[in-house]
Amino acid sequence: MERRKFITNSSKAGLAISFLGMYACKETSSEKKELKQNTPVFEPFFKLSLAQWSLHKMIREEKLNPMDFAKKAKELGFEGLEYVNQLYNKEIEKRGNNNKAIISLAEDLKKISDKEGMLNQIMMVDLQGEENLLSTADEKLRKQAVENHKIWIDATAILECHSMRINLFGSNDEKIWKEKSVASLNELSEYASEKNVNVIVENHGALSSNGALMAEVMKTVNRDNCGTLPDFGNFCVRREDDKLWDAPCIDQYDIYKGVEELMPFAKGISAKTFNFDENGDETTIDFYRMMKIIKDAGFKGFVGVEYEGDTLSEEKGIIASKALLLKVAKKLSDTSVSTEA
Repeated sequence: MERRKFITNSSKAGLAISFLGMYACKETSSEKKELKQNTPVFEPFFKLSLAQWSLHKMIREEKLNPMDFAKKAKELGFEGLEYVNQLYNKEIEKRGNNNKAIISLAEDLKKISDKEGMLNQIMMVDLQGEENLLSTADEKLRKQAVENHKIWIDATAILECHSMRINLFGSNDEKIWKEKSVASLNELSEYASEKNVNVIVENHGALSSNGALMAEVMKTVNRDNCGTLPDFGNFCVRREDDKLWDAPCIDQYDIYKGVEELMPFAKGISAKTFNFDENGDETTIDFYRMMKIIKDAGFKGFVGVEYEGDTLSEEKGIIASKALLLKVAKKLSDTSVSTEA
């Protein structure tokens, strides 16, 4: 009898210890969960989209079908898409090389992006030669250029992109360029407003890379659906022999000043990168300084990665650009928290 009583008491003691242990584990687990919940998770102040131009070499070398852009961007960890119309020239030719072909292309791209769960952001439109002269003194050519862009506004609307990006090329006379740019933007924005599309201008060479002049144009147009697409790397106002591309720059606008001047009208950001150092920083652009300008302007939309380097492959350059943007965003977030504290 005494032995049985001892065993019973021992069992009770053992159970008590067991329950205490279980409670202690449960309490520790709860504390860990609470600690995890209270630990702030870093979220950048922007979302990431991929500019299709980052893949233009692969597409032109036929290593990547442009119809697979959404799939490739998703694989690389992006959420948004920024299309480049000229990378679909062969596809448009296959479909008949007319307006109907452009519409059918847009419809198919929309289906693909929906299937991949991607968000269409911008259609970047680069027409060829005289078709692209929205800022020319020749009124007949300017009017025709406006008409040439309208089908791409229709395509942009089908894709449900918020904006169509255009170029303002034409006259090199500031007064004429401004006057004709304002006229073309007013006409295009009026048409685009019916489609719920923004018309945005990138600093893309010549007078469009003069930040102060571009800001004047935006203020004069003064339309809600007309804005800018600040690009970190396209601020060459003049090249040798007045060439638009492929010549040394002889008049470089201050890139930080230019972006700051364009930010009040920005509906997107083109984070241009070329090459990187051993720390993963861009060798020609201070990304911390540039992204601070973006953040201070209150921008919270999509930042597009546009890699144009020649050292890394396109895929590796895209990944390096994305990593740099997130690193800078984290540093800006930490600095902000430190300042508030």
